[in-house]
Order: sequence, then structure tokens, then C-alpha cells
Amino acid sequence: MNTINLKTTLSVAFCFILAFSGLAQSYKIDIKIEELKDTSVILGYYYNKQIMVKDTAFTDSKGNCTFKGDSLLDQGLYVVYLPDQTYFDLLIGKEQNFKLSTKPKDFLDHIKITGSEESKAFIDYQRFFIAKQKEASALQDSLKNNKDNEELVSQLREKLTSITTEVQAYWDDIEQKFPDGFISAFLKGTQDVTVPTFEAPEGASNPDSIIQRKRYFYYKDHYFDNINMTDKRMLRTPYFANKVDNYLDKMVVQSPDSLIKESHRVIDMTEKNEATFRFMVSYLFNKYQESKMMGMDGVMAAIGETYYLSGKANWADSTFLAKLEDRVRKIKPNMIGKQAADFKMQSATDEFYRLYEIEAPITLLIFWDPDCGHCKKELPKIKEEVYDLYAEHGVKVVTVYTQVEEEKWKKFLEEKDLTEWINLYDPYNQSNFRNNYDIYSTPVLYVLDKDKKILAKRIGVEQLPDFLDHYFELKKDE
Repeated sequence: MNTINLKTTLSVAFCFILAFSGLAQSYKIDIKIEELKDTSVILGYYYNKQIMVKDTAFTDSKGNCTFKGDSLLDQGLYVVYLPDQTYFDLLIGKEQNFKLSTKPKDFLDHIKITGSEESKAFIDYQRFFIAKQKEASALQDSLKNNKDNEELVSQLREKLTSITTEVQAYWDDIEQKFPDGFISAFLKGTQDVTVPTFEAPEGASNPDSIIQRKRYFYYKDHYFDNINMTDKRMLRTPYFANKVDNYLDKMVVQSPDSLIKESHRVIDMTEKNEATFRFMVSYLFNKYQESKMMGMDGVMAAIGETYYLSGKANWADSTFLAKLEDRVRKIKPNMIGKQAADFKMQSATDEFYRLYEIEAPITLLIFWDPDCGHCKKELPKIKEEVYDLYAEHGVKVVTVYTQVEEEKWKKFLEEKDLTEWINLYDPYNQSNFRNNYDIYSTPVLYVLDKDKKILAKRIGVEQLPDFLDHYFELKKDE
């Protein structure tokens, strides 16, 4: 009678499980590109408007190469990049052990994939979509050329509607076949929000304006409906960051208060997933830190305080946090809309002035240094292109010399005919102006209203006339 060694059986079974588990947790993509012999091929992925390198492989004499690794790739849209700088997109989902073959240049026409239904479906979709785009483009051209033929125009529009219906049906079919697949999430994220039909209240004097506002607010409120902001697969698409930018840059009023509110809204949408939350906090912090638009440092400071300094961004190290805390502390007192810090300083004529005692509808407050090359150009321009034109409106200029070499300072003022301004300096550093006004370079220009509230800061001379014209025009209507 045969007997079974239970210990041996369990051992074999365990090894089989380990081998199968290892296969499931690794990736292996065999690629054959005809005529591409003995050269390198790069596997990259989309991330934050860039293509990042993930892996490199080398083709043999028949154009075969393999990308492989011991852990699964993050799902997303990848690219296969060739030495001649041509490439093609490759969607990678759950199935990461497959084969692909194609030919150089006309990649999409020749790609064949076996072993990954989702990757193959994305290639098929691209072919379908490009074909429909060509059809639609031809119909649009025909519409332009036959505007006066009502019957033909009607037929052409029906055909365009039919194409839209076909594309939508294709999307629906993919979603049914791959309900949890990345391809479904990816394609849904490319679709715009459908805005319903609105009507104005009966008897409204401006119905078009009311309907337009309703459409705008609906679109804004539902802008992110088609994209899962907690799906980390979205990070590896070419459109995720652009979609966020489009919302904040075009759908939101470009004022610090509005952008702070909406940035928090966008970040909070990602909070349930660590990867998407980390990306969004970092992305928006850098977006507004690097922005050249006036007042955006306030948005950066708000994001820094709410997420970094509160401890929510637990990936930030202590050195970064210490620098950020110092930066926020200096930015907060002089954000647009806040009242500028008062100070008392000595003038070039040995008088003393308090900022709050200077009466003017607009005060241009300039921090500068005669050794600064940019200051030497900007101050005379401010006199000629701004002050000489707007002094009649009561505009006053207050300059603060940031150093202490009195002779050099006064000489420049006289040479450039700037003595009618209120020219101040703080030889004993009693006013703490560097911290209160965030002065780390020169020149720095603030525009203050009659109550010394900050209307603008770090604004260029070229922008000042338009800014002042707009301000005084608004004041006429008050």
C-alpha cells in the first residue's frame, strides 16, 4: 500500500504558494519592437506634468527586451521611450505579466498585446478615438464651408451628435467590462461634467445672465465629479495636475482669500489617501510659493500653516518646518488686505515721521538701497512714470533706505531729484522694518490706502499706472 508523506506534501505546497505569490507581486513585460536592435528602451510614467523614468531594458538582435521587477508597478499610464525620442503610451493595470509587439514609428497601428486585457483595451480605445476624431474634424470643416446650406448643416450636426453618442457608448462599454479597472477611472477622468439645462425665474430682467451664473456655479461645484481624488492611480496620468491647475486658475477668483478657501477644498478631497494627500499638499504649496502673481505668498503661508505646521504633513522634516515657520511668521503681518505695520523713522532732512501720520489717499512705500542696481533704475522710473502723473491725485511716496551710509543715500536722492518725497532711514534699526515688511531683497514696493491697508505689494513699476487708474475709478463710484 502507498503512503503519503504529509510533511513533504505540505512543504511542496508551501513552496508552490510562495512561487505563485512571488509571481503575483512582480511585473514582467516582454516587448518586441521590430528592427530595433541592440539598444536601450526606457519604461517611464506620467507624474506631475513630467515623464519619470521607472526602468531600462536592452533589446537583443531581434528587437526583444524585458522590463521586470520584484514588486508590482503602481498602476497608471506609462510610456515606452525609444532612443530616437519617439514613444507610445502603455496603460498598466492589475495584469502586469504580459507581452507586447509593435513596429517603429507607427506604433499604434501595429501594437499587439497578449496577457493583459486592460492594456489591450486601452490600445483599442486609442485607435477608436483617433478614428472618431478624424471623422468629427472632417464634419466640422464641412460645416464651416457650408454655413448657408441649412439642410446640409442639419445633416452634418446629426452626424456629429451620432459620433458623440458612439464615443459615450464606447466609454460605457469599457466601464462595464472593467468596473474597477484603471482604464475606467482614467477615461472617466478625461470627461467633462455635463451641465444641466437651467431656466431663469419668470419675469427676470436679465435671464441670460442668471442662466450663465447658474451654469457656472453648477460646473464649479461639480468640477471634480468624474475624477476620484483619493485614487492614487490618478497621480500617474498626464492630466491630473493640469485639471487641478485649470480649476484654481480659471474657475476661481484670483484673490488670496478665494484661492486659500478653494485650495483647502481641493486638498481635503484627497485626504483619505496618503499618496494623493501628500501630492496635493506639496503640489499646491509649491505652486503658490513659486507664483509671480501678487499676493500668492499668502496662499502659500495658509497652506503651510494648515497642513505643514499643524503636523498633518507628517513627511516634512524638522529643518524644513523650522524654515517654513520663520517664513510664515514674516509673511503674515504684510499680506494683502492687512494694515501695514506702523513705524517712526528719521528723514533725510533730520525730521521724524510716523507712517500712520502721513495723510494720503495712496502711499507708495518703497524699500531700497542705492547700491542695488535694480533700485537705481526703478526709483527714477517711479518718479517719471508714476509720481509725476499721480501726485495731483494726492499720491505720496515714502522711501526707506535699508542701509546706514547717510552720505551715499543723500547724494543719490539729490542726483535723481527725489528730494520732494518723504525719504526715511532707520540707522539704529529700531523699527524692525525688515521683519515687519519681509525685506530680504530690494527694491520692494507696497501700495497702501488712506488707512495704510496693503492694497498691493512687490508690484512692478509697469503695472502701477493701470493699478492706480483702476483704484481711483472705483473710488469715483463709492
